[in-house]
Amino acid sequence: MLKRSIALLIITSSFFLQKAQAQNVDLFSEQNETESSDITTGTFKASRIVNGQSIENVGAGVLDFRILHRFGALSQGGYNLFGLDQATMRIGLDYGINSRLMVGVGRSTYEKQYDAFLKYRIIRQQDGNRHIPFSLSYAGTAIYKSLKEATTIYTPYVSDKFSFAHQVLLASKVNDYISLQLTPTLIHYNIVENKTMPNDFYSVGAGFRLRLSKRLNLTTEYYHRVDKLNGYYDPLTIGLDIETGGHVFQLHVTNSTGMTERTFINETTGSWSKGDLRFGFNISRVFTVRKPKELRGIQF
Repeated sequence: MLKRSIALLIITSSFFLQKAQAQNVDLFSEQNETESSDITTGTFKASRIVNGQSIENVGAGVLDFRILHRFGALSQGGYNLFGLDQATMRIGLDYGINSRLMVGVGRSTYEKQYDAFLKYRIIRQQDGNRHIPFSLSYAGTAIYKSLKEATTIYTPYVSDKFSFAHQVLLASKVNDYISLQLTPTLIHYNIVENKTMPNDFYSVGAGFRLRLSKRLNLTTEYYHRVDKLNGYYDPLTIGLDIETGGHVFQLHVTNSTGMTERTFINETTGSWSKGDLRFGFNISRVFTVRKPKELRGIQF
């Protein structure tokens, strides 16, 4: 299984690299300041496609206050107002350290999880004297499940409650209307239920954006689990992004309850085929904490 997953990551990365090499692109060479290249922006409208990380970072010196909200399953019927009587949420703060690096922290009501992440831009899509047809980033997340679980068999250590996610983000803004992203993912559990279960689980995510108008975008996000925990389903989310000045308001329907990589990728209990769908929304509000210094040269 490990060899198969590694091979999948290699094949994915090779596709994008070969595309660049076909156009004689030296991705890591030093650039002459007299050259001019246009950095591609707005591949996605927020730093998350819906649940998962997008290729986008918040700007240097910018603080992004984010609220992610999920209602209960629509299949609960009228007595629970089709899920509106139940809700889970994640509140978080993301901050741009510089033009390449952003960090973030969050707290979810679901399983009382805390999470912290960093996302680093490695390559940026650009046109001009140097043409690079894709962007590449790395995202790493640590998740702590603080929920107290009653058990007389084993008293877990603090480290046992941690899990980690490692993701490679490969994205391309095909044109002004269509963007695509591929997200190979590794999720590691420090402890699992029994000795027969692996600690590492691999999956591949796919994201899609379709521009409908100047301020409206249709988004889709799906993760295929290569390694599967029994009783859980692949997450699929369909959303609508609404851009309103300093806000990005995301409406969506998903089969996931959790909002950390561990829960929405590996531990989604709802099924689209069974009607276990949840309506939700994300709100993003950005604030400029410090003005970045004037950029010199060209970054990628």
